[in-house]
Amino acid sequence: MIKRNTKHRILILGASGFIGEAIYKELCPYFKTFGTYRTDNYSYDKNQHYFQYNFEEDDIFEILEAVQPTIIISALRGNFSAQIIAHHHIAEYLIVSDAKLIYLSSANVFDAYSKFPSYELDKTLSHSSYGHFKIKIENMLLRLPIHQVAILRLPMVFGAQSPRIKEIKAFVKEGLPVEVFPNLIMNVTTDTKVTQQIHYIINQNKYGVFHLGSTDLVHHDDFTKEIIEALGVNRPLIKQVFTTNDNRYLAILAKSNTLPKHLQLESTLILEELDY
Repeated sequence: MIKRNTKHRILILGASGFIGEAIYKELCPYFKTFGTYRTDNYSYDKNQHYFQYNFEEDDIFEILEAVQPTIIISALRGNFSAQIIAHHHIAEYLIVSDAKLIYLSSANVFDAYSKFPSYELDKTLSHSSYGHFKIKIENMLLRLPIHQVAILRLPMVFGAQSPRIKEIKAFVKEGLPVEVFPNLIMNVTTDTKVTQQIHYIINQNKYGVFHLGSTDLVHHDDFTKEIIEALGVNRPLIKQVFTTNDNRYLAILAKSNTLPKHLQLESTLILEELDY
C-alpha cells in the first residue's frame, strides 16, 4: 500500500508532454500532484488535477492561487519569450510563498563549448537560440534564494515512447534516412531515470544545479545505430551529417552534485529499457 505524502502539493507545468507526463505518473501515487496541459483533451478536461494552461495567453497566477503548490516542476516547451515571462511570474510566487522550483534545463546551455564535457559549476555559454533561452531562465532562477531552486540539466532523453524513438521508427518505416552526427560526443538518459531522480531530489529536499546524464559518453552515430539494430532493422538508411571535422562534445557530467549510485545510469540502460 503506497502511503501518500501530504507534505507537498506539486504542480507540473507541461504535464501533457513526454517528460512532464512521465513525472506526473511517477509522483502522483506519493504526493498531491497537479499538472497543466495546453490543448483541449477530454481525458485532461475531466481530471480535476489537470488545468488547461496556454502560457502564451494565460496567466499562471490563477493556477498558482488554485493549487498553492509547495513544489513547481517546469517542463514547459514552446515560445521562448512567453516562457521567460511565465518564469518571471513563478519567481515572484516563490518569493512570497517559500515554495521551490525544479526547472528542467538542457545540455545546450554549454553548446558553445565543444572541446570537453561540462560540469555543474562551469560557466554557461551557447551559440544556439535554444541554449541562450535556457541560460536566460537559469540566470533568473540563480538570483533566487539557493534553497528554493533545483536546475536539472538534461542531455538527449530516450524511452520507449520518446519522440526521438518514435521519429526513428517512423523514418525506418517510411524508408527515409535517419540523420546521425558522426563527430558528436554526448551522454544520454531515459524518462524513467529522470523521474526517479526528481523523486529523490524532492524527498531529500535537494537544491542547486544537477547534471542528469549517463556516466559514460557515446558517439551520436554509433548510439543511433545501436538503437536501430535493437529495433531489429537490417541495413537501415543512414545520413551522416558533418557539422565539423573535429570531435564535438555536448555532454554534461556530474562532479560537485552527484546522486547515489542507484540513480546513476550508463547508456546501455536505454537499449535495455526500450520495449521493442
